[in-house]
Amino acid sequence: MLLALFVFIILLLLRIPIAIVLGITSVSYIVISGSLGLLQTVPQRLYSGLESYGLLAIPLFMLAGELMNSGGITKRLVRFAKVLFGHYRAGLAYVNVVANMFLASIIGSATAQIAMMSKVMVPAMEEEGYKRSFASATTAAAALLGPIIPPSMLFIIYGVQSGTSIGTMFLAGIMPGILLGVSFILVIMYIGYKHQLPRSEKEPLKNVFEASFKIIPALLVPGIIIIGIISGVFTPTESAAIACLLGIIVGFFFYKDLKIKNIPDILVNTAMTTATVTLLIAMANIFGWVLTFEGIPQMLAKAMTGLTDSPLIFLLLTNLLLLLIGTVIDGIAALIIIVPIYLPMIAMYGIDPIHFGIIICINLTIGLLTPPVGAGLFIASSIGQVKIEALTKSIFPFLVASFVVLIIITVWPEIVLWIPNLAR
Repeated sequence: MLLALFVFIILLLLRIPIAIVLGITSVSYIVISGSLGLLQTVPQRLYSGLESYGLLAIPLFMLAGELMNSGGITKRLVRFAKVLFGHYRAGLAYVNVVANMFLASIIGSATAQIAMMSKVMVPAMEEEGYKRSFASATTAAAALLGPIIPPSMLFIIYGVQSGTSIGTMFLAGIMPGILLGVSFILVIMYIGYKHQLPRSEKEPLKNVFEASFKIIPALLVPGIIIIGIISGVFTPTESAAIACLLGIIVGFFFYKDLKIKNIPDILVNTAMTTATVTLLIAMANIFGWVLTFEGIPQMLAKAMTGLTDSPLIFLLLTNLLLLLIGTVIDGIAALIIIVPIYLPMIAMYGIDPIHFGIIICINLTIGLLTPPVGAGLFIASSIGQVKIEALTKSIFPFLVASFVVLIIITVWPEIVLWIPNLAR
């Protein structure tokens, strides 16, 4: 097992894609351990890792995001946020956070939002007089809302892995997402007044009404998804299909930015992104299976229960471990590996699996922006054309705010479970 771990670390340091790393490490362990009979089971495990109706929501939500982006929803969300908040000090930074909150209800992926919004917001903020490092840091931090505010790929995968309701996970993510958004706004408020960041001119009332009217079709999409899930009209997977339909209707008939000629590119982008995610899920399933075969879950459970009998201390220790894991392993891969290990332990401690699911997803999302190897940092640095050192310094206050929110929802699970309990 130690030799396989060495292979895993070396491949990570060589920056080989994590899906390939997990696959090579798993096969290496099987060969090194001499359990060659397990190789016959690998293809079946690859397939079974993807054989879930719930996972169908992932390509559908990805398609919905592509349709809405091409259909003009993204730029209208940014315009709406700018009209409302642009005239305050550090107004464009507020716009960045609010626009990302809106987009989070459509895209559901932090890395996708960092890439998309960095292209839009970083040049706009720099033109208004903001430092490029602060603009990139604000965009990257606000994109953390993508996997937390529903719909979320991480919630879908956790629901499939743990057997919990994906719809309930979506509802449980609403309050933590709002708390994160508010904490980022407070950070911007402090920095804005401390450094006297610029503000835009106040928009005429006519522009406010015009932007508000144009945003209604875009806001219908997340609204119908959430209401439909709460009321039981459709499942999360069905809601993803509804989101695609609404994206087509809004893009073609309301905004008229979506054209027939855009459809091939939209389908290709969706297929490529889906292939990347599904390969990662399949390989992570193999890796998790190898860990289970080695008895790692049982060893960790015994070690954790030997450290403390307190569920709260257990969760705080878990936070530390997950934050470290999130800095080196992709969130989806980490989720598939970790969930089977932790499920027996949270049952022993009497922890609600919905509460734990939100904690684990927030941890792994924060890991995207945590130095030294957070993937989100490198995406923001590359697209924003900012040195990683300057970006890390600018993003630090946002990370502190994220840690505070994480501790709050860890200590008070009622915050997470409030909306799901109302819907029951």
